[in-house]
Amino acid sequence: MTIQHLDLKGLKCPLPALRTRKALSCLKSGERLLVLASDPMTAIDIPHAVHETGDRLIEQTRNDESLSFLIEKS
Repeated sequence: MTIQHLDLKGLKCPLPALRTRKALSCLKSGERLLVLASDPMTAIDIPHAVHETGDRLIEQTRNDESLSFLIEKS
């Protein structure tokens, strides 16, 4: 299974959500995208963007320095 990585640490809203949408638009069905971000607003923005695109948020995790999102392209 192909997993693309997208490091968006340091970017502020709305750039992480916009770049995540753009990256998802380039994937084929079944491919996965791992997004890393540091802006706390991505905890809301990225799941919302994934819902709007119809893709699937598989996992969302948070540690002291960043958030990560594993997304599967529908």
